[in-house]
Amino acid sequence: MMNVVRKSISSAIRSTARRATLATSTATKDIKTGEKSEAIYAKEQKYGAHNYGPIPVALSRGEGVFLWDVEGNRYYDFLSAYSAVNQGHCHPKIVGALKEQADILTLTSRAFYNNVLGEYEEYVHNLFGYDKVLPMNTGVEGGETACKLARRWGYDVKKVPKDQARIIFADGNFWGRTLAAISSSTDPSSFAGYGPYMPGFGTVPYNDIDALEKELQNPNTCAFMVEPIQGEAGVVVPDDGYLTKVRQLCDKYNVLWIADEVQTGLARTGRRLCVDHDNVRPDIVVLGKALSGGVLPVSAILADDPVMLTIKPGEHGSTYGGNPLACKVAIAALEVLEEEKLAERADRLGKVLRKELSELPKDMVKTVRGKGLLNAIVINEKVDAMDICLRLRDNGLLSKPTHGDIIRFAPPLIMTDEQMQECISIIKNTIMEFV
Repeated sequence: MMNVVRKSISSAIRSTARRATLATSTATKDIKTGEKSEAIYAKEQKYGAHNYGPIPVALSRGEGVFLWDVEGNRYYDFLSAYSAVNQGHCHPKIVGALKEQADILTLTSRAFYNNVLGEYEEYVHNLFGYDKVLPMNTGVEGGETACKLARRWGYDVKKVPKDQARIIFADGNFWGRTLAAISSSTDPSSFAGYGPYMPGFGTVPYNDIDALEKELQNPNTCAFMVEPIQGEAGVVVPDDGYLTKVRQLCDKYNVLWIADEVQTGLARTGRRLCVDHDNVRPDIVVLGKALSGGVLPVSAILADDPVMLTIKPGEHGSTYGGNPLACKVAIAALEVLEEEKLAERADRLGKVLRKELSELPKDMVKTVRGKGLLNAIVINEKVDAMDICLRLRDNGLLSKPTHGDIIRFAPPLIMTDEQMQECISIIKNTIMEFV
């Protein structure tokens, strides 16, 4: 394990961290950082919106699977910016593409053609097999675009009556915090206090085929949007065959299936797309996060012509969507996934991680779940998951809890076998400190 320099932060910062994470953490009293970190916490607290409650660590550099704080302490990254840095921090090929294109042309808007967008679209078409690509910037923009496409298809193709189109989502979904995204949410921390909500949205229990079929029978239902594995909900993995049945039901009732692969896609779960585990093909795929390797906000929506071409010129767009800089970065990011066989690595290392974590005492870790290198453990109620994450930080590994008792483990996919074994030791030894 790595030694972490220890200097106490002020009680004010400590109190703020506790309030922000909604956890009264005994380990918070042991947070040890330097004056540089203190100043960073204080500046964000004073000048920034209070819409995040970060773990107290002030990061200043990243390379591969590692992050360094402003005091020079090194940490394994086991969150990967919520799977945005599947290729590792500052991958030289991706950064090289960024630097090269930045000196040539960065932005034209879509008012004109540029010489990179078509190249990028062709590459994505050849890789994923969909007729068309619609480039956007953030994952939530991708989700919004997918919903617009589905509604337009519903009116133009399925002939849903005007303004009656319905889109169904799974309980526990998370695809962002725009007004549309929170309108589909079942988490009060996302939607409470922001109404009125988007009409025409409904939800069904995740992993419940019978409930889904009842909703799809409604002739005004135009789409079902679902994460193949629910990430923010705590890496919730559906039953075997669930996605196959989703495909069958959507075909049966002439409903579009939208796969939200923003977090699960691009090699994270051990396949190019998470749906590839079931050998099924959604009608619309939303990609983001690792599509740029964490270098720029880049997202994409994939669909075939009968869906994509329902939107005509001037009816949807983005000033930055499809800009030359983003396109070059995305091509490089995708090439890294393929050339370095990161899906295969994620699949293999994920099996090792879950096997090792399953050996922890059941009175400490109730559940271990995941696919590839998208994993989570459910902590026994007698221990605060935030306490464990703070201790993991002190021991040189960064992660963060979700929904109180769940800790996600999702390192960059470039991790070596030796690094994984060291991280497993850190995690197991840290948890055993609470026994």
